[in-house]
Amino acid sequence: MDMTGTIINVAAIILGSLIGILFGARLPEKLKSTIVAGMGVFVVALGIQMFLKTENSLIVLGALLIGTLLGEWWRIEDGLHKLGEFLESKFSREEDDGSNKFLRGFMTASLLFCIGPVAILGSIQDGLTGDYNLLVVKSILDGFASIAFASTLGIGVAFSSLIILVYQGAISLLATRLDAVITTSMMNELTATGGILLVGVGISSLLEIKKIWVGNMLPALFMAPLIVWLISLF
Repeated sequence: MDMTGTIINVAAIILGSLIGILFGARLPEKLKSTIVAGMGVFVVALGIQMFLKTENSLIVLGALLIGTLLGEWWRIEDGLHKLGEFLESKFSREEDDGSNKFLRGFMTASLLFCIGPVAILGSIQDGLTGDYNLLVVKSILDGFASIAFASTLGIGVAFSSLIILVYQGAISLLATRLDAVITTSMMNELTATGGILLVGVGISSLLEIKKIWVGNMLPALFMAPLIVWLISLF
């Protein structure tokens, strides 16, 4: 399996994070918070746009309900927290006021960079045809986003590249096995479900309006195309 696109994406996130950390101190706090808020508004708008691609909103609802039940059962969010805390203990330090932004940066960036439609579509295209152009576009977007996030949330953003490596690599590998199964309807519902999760990330982690355990909803991304396939059998 060719993982060139994913490797480029990982490199862009790490480079963007380092630039954000090195030059972030020169940015006023108000400017940095405004940048993150602006990203939050954009993410919510993008999520809504993605949801509108659905052909049947009930499929998205079903995927979210079943996916969330599975995520709660598997405790995905807790697992991501534990991984973040482990990396935090190894590579981060407390600020003078005793706070630490590593975990928030790791969680926010991991969810945001994974959920977008380009991550899924690009990884599938890479796995099916070896064409990683979409992932290169995603790499540019993620690189600029990493600069903004890392300037505010710190080194945790860079370590989200580990999740990207595993996540996008797994999708590309799976795509090579499912060439004859994936349909346009499956991709539309998967994209729409990802849009709902993106709205959750924007509201919870970026705009900080209300805490939402978006990590536990991630299985919904795989449930959506599965439901479409099951419906097609009848």
